[in-house]
Amino acid sequence: MKPKALILDGYGLNCGYETKYSFEKAGAEADRVHINELLEEKKSLKDYHILAFIGGFSWGDDHGAGTLEACKLKYNVGEDIENFVKEDKLVIGICNGFQALVNFGLLPGFDGNYHSREVALLPNDCGNFRDDWVNLKVKKSPCVFTKDIEKMDLPIRHAEGKFYAEDDVIDELFENNQVVMQYVEGTLTKSDFPYNPNGSKKDIAGICDPTGKIFGLMPHPEAYNSFLNHPNWTKNKEIYKRKGGTMPEEGDGIQILRNGVKYIKEEFL
Repeated sequence: MKPKALILDGYGLNCGYETKYSFEKAGAEADRVHINELLEEKKSLKDYHILAFIGGFSWGDDHGAGTLEACKLKYNVGEDIENFVKEDKLVIGICNGFQALVNFGLLPGFDGNYHSREVALLPNDCGNFRDDWVNLKVKKSPCVFTKDIEKMDLPIRHAEGKFYAEDDVIDELFENNQVVMQYVEGTLTKSDFPYNPNGSKKDIAGICDPTGKIFGLMPHPEAYNSFLNHPNWTKNKEIYKRKGGTMPEEGDGIQILRNGVKYIKEEFL
């Protein structure tokens, strides 16, 4: 039996096929499920192990990115989602999905509080949409999805990705090791634009809840599912060749999803 991932799709979301493909490549059985199928009880979270909030522009980002998606879910199936979390199942929010998670209150989840909004993702400091690749440092954290990963490159594509919170909240995130990823220049943090593409405080690119089972990030792991996705793939292939190795066919982003799939296999199956 394979772990089952629910890919939450619908109004304005546009990464459903990529995310489904990438979860399947990581070893899961993945279903694209329209939000209305949950609201109308045609699909049930009880049948799944992983819930993925995907990227795109849910409800056209009206009233702010991820805001309407979060409200729609919170006030219709919010209790079901919180019960899903209490069962120690996994939630990942990518880009617009990350925005929905923080608006819902599932992140940062201090002290088991999964319904209060304490952080925000604001418009990019540069004033425009960014479609680029970023270098990421993966920090030591309880995050299930980033186990044994220290660094990676991933693509970004967003207009509202600036991670913001009051200083005491930022401090608590670092103290709890809930900061999972930071934008870096090479290996150095405190990056300026474009290495930090949106002006995020403390270069924060992704966070998890205290348990490490809810993970939100602005970069797109599902969009690096093949080595051919990377803009430097020809250079990287030559580096592997000169070292006597072979370039891996899959992209590094798959490892994030594979870690989640592996956790479900070990803990539930």
